[in-house]
Amino acid sequence: MTLALDCTVTRGSFSLAIRAAIEPGSVVAILGPNGAGKSTLVRAIAGLHPIDSGSISLNGRILDDGESTLIPAQKRSIGVVFQDYALFPHLSVIDNVAFGPRSRGAGRAAAKATAAQTLSLLGVGDLAGRRPSEISGGQAQRVALARALATAPDVLLLDEPLAALDIETKETVRAELQTQLESYSGCTVLITHDPLDALLLADRVIVLENGMVAQDGTPAELSKRPLTDYVASLMGVTLLRGEASAGTLTLVDGGVMRIVDEELAGPAMAVVRPESVTLHLAHPEGSARNVWHGMVTSLQPSHDRIRVHIEGAPSVVVAVTPGAAADMRLAKGSRVWLSLKSLDLHTYPAGMPRR
Repeated sequence: MTLALDCTVTRGSFSLAIRAAIEPGSVVAILGPNGAGKSTLVRAIAGLHPIDSGSISLNGRILDDGESTLIPAQKRSIGVVFQDYALFPHLSVIDNVAFGPRSRGAGRAAAKATAAQTLSLLGVGDLAGRRPSEISGGQAQRVALARALATAPDVLLLDEPLAALDIETKETVRAELQTQLESYSGCTVLITHDPLDALLLADRVIVLENGMVAQDGTPAELSKRPLTDYVASLMGVTLLRGEASAGTLTLVDGGVMRIVDEELAGPAMAVVRPESVTLHLAHPEGSARNVWHGMVTSLQPSHDRIRVHIEGAPSVVVAVTPGAAADMRLAKGSRVWLSLKSLDLHTYPAGMPRR
């Protein structure tokens, strides 16, 4: 049951344009900052907001064509998990999950049997008799997922499903969600602003910026060849732009980098990974062909590394260990030298076509 999106949607003064096909058995993350169009897309797919032009279809069946056809939300084979889970507070957990099958015409006993089985599969069968106010955030997430799956939908639409969880609970629930998605045979659309959710859960990532598709590809493709600064920042890398010629890349923001690809010519981009750059207190000796100086503008802890933001030509982000940062006495305003081997500078032509 392929979900095909080829439409424009307007909400107030904002307009979203998207073209994508989501195959059954795949998990596609829609990633983007606030205001990029993620919530607009959720409402359009779910049938809560009509499109303006184009179409949304499921296995060839038109759900919305912006004109004469608009299948209502309750008649679309789409299960939705909202950010706040939207569980009915006055119903028990099992009645919340049975609501979907009941609304599709199942009898009370059959709907409860389906709900009990789905809750059991998600490991929360023991919560059946409780109310939403009596369960934790992680449990509520699993119940909301059970409710979405209980109708055996062809599309599973997850709208920021982990956003309401604390960090510790999020890691546990993310792992459980990954297991559940691996066994789901329908199309999964994961709406998120968290790149870690996209990298760990999705087979493919569509990045929205200002109502447009900025990039569409696998997490590895986005990490290797980001096309915008926003995508690069999501992937934790620095994106450089410049003009390539005879083994050099003259940067638009100042500086010249030596590159390996001597055949590359014209507008080009280069990716600098934080772990590829070495910091020094004095001009370094060695084989690195790219050496320049800069000033530390900020330091940010990140897992077992410190991300050091350097202003220079070029400006980059460098990852160092806490011990190295302490030994070098790095602080805002520190003057440093940087070195980068040409082999560690990944280059490619600018303006590569989107998938």
